[in-house]
Amino acid sequence: MSETAKISIEGKEFELPVITGSEGEKAIDISKLRSLSGYITIDPGFKNTGATTSGITFLDGELGILRHRGYDIEDLAANCSFLEVSYLILNGELPTAEELKAFETNISEHTLVNEGMEAMFKAFPTGSHPMGQLSSMISSLSLYYPKALNPNRPEESIQRTIIRLMAKMPTICAMIYKKSKGHPLVYPNNSLDYVTNYLNMSFGQVSDPNYKPDPVVVEAMNKLLILHADHEQNCSASTVRVVGSSQSNLYSSIAAGISALWGPLHGGANQEVLEMLEAIKNDGGDVQKYINKAKDKNDPFRLMGFGHRVYKNFDPRAKIIKKSADDVLAKLGVNDPILEIAKGLEVAALNDPYFVEKKLFPNVDFYSGIIYRALGFPTEFFTVLFALGRLPGWISQWQEMRRDKQPIARPRQIYTGAAPREFVPLNKR
Repeated sequence: MSETAKISIEGKEFELPVITGSEGEKAIDISKLRSLSGYITIDPGFKNTGATTSGITFLDGELGILRHRGYDIEDLAANCSFLEVSYLILNGELPTAEELKAFETNISEHTLVNEGMEAMFKAFPTGSHPMGQLSSMISSLSLYYPKALNPNRPEESIQRTIIRLMAKMPTICAMIYKKSKGHPLVYPNNSLDYVTNYLNMSFGQVSDPNYKPDPVVVEAMNKLLILHADHEQNCSASTVRVVGSSQSNLYSSIAAGISALWGPLHGGANQEVLEMLEAIKNDGGDVQKYINKAKDKNDPFRLMGFGHRVYKNFDPRAKIIKKSADDVLAKLGVNDPILEIAKGLEVAALNDPYFVEKKLFPNVDFYSGIIYRALGFPTEFFTVLFALGRLPGWISQWQEMRRDKQPIARPRQIYTGAAPREFVPLNKR
């Protein structure tokens, strides 16, 4: 017999089904509560509401577990390329060598963007934020590929759109970076792997065709993209699904996810880490002073990049990327007072009983910000790199929503405005 839950309202009892996930998670299915009782539930921010079932990512914040399609993030980050993990997230299984090669080849055939897109940059105001540019550029792809406007076309055509988006995203990101520097664009080199090609387009020069990114940097960037690939029903993933539920095309749905990620409460966390480090440096660089401020409950200062809203013990991604951060700093020999302050904060927090007891360990945003800073990316560009990594997760969420034929999203509300009242004509008010 299936498990059920009972709810008593105004002396009447209603029985609701209980859904159990593959990892033992429990949910009360309230989808028919309104039709049965006339009541809805209120859950601001959807903190306790499951909007969907999903087979993409499992996350247990209490135990510090993150799995994609059943595979631990530690195993994926240690053994896979970003495109291998992307294939897994998009298709549900790790690719064979032949499948991965075909996936890589298909992507490499679509890396160029229409020359008209370069002209779009001329219309952007000077100093435009990179995320605003990225959202606009991705949305504009639907203008260049109008067949993509129909989300119900044959699956083969849908897959072509997915490949096209995966291929053009790093090219567009690199274009935004190059334009911000006033540098000429470096075109894709399809003899390079996905991550190396992106770094080459970002840091290579037209005048130096022999530029090769350092392997330590490539490995760190590969891991960062993997660690950001998907993170369950977060704000931007939910946005992609909600927008896609109206049968909006993939490009506009992803552009909406980019806009959601742009918010400082979501994708801007590693930017806030660097801004905090800048503030500490400008105040004299006294790390212990700010450790003490963070421990003072009456002080409004917050130590950014420590602890996590979801992970209550430790962020499994942070443990992976810490080594890459150490490797990058050692390899590049970066002499940066900001990064010295970061290392000082890390050591102090990892050894201070206050932080250990409260489990306020450095999270992935702390280390990713350090790496991006060491590579030379400007702080406001960090969220673009987050979006580059999150792309396969967003696409997969859109695909799953579409394949499951989920209805258009339409949350309910409880109205708290004025009660019915008599209209007063303008000449009598």
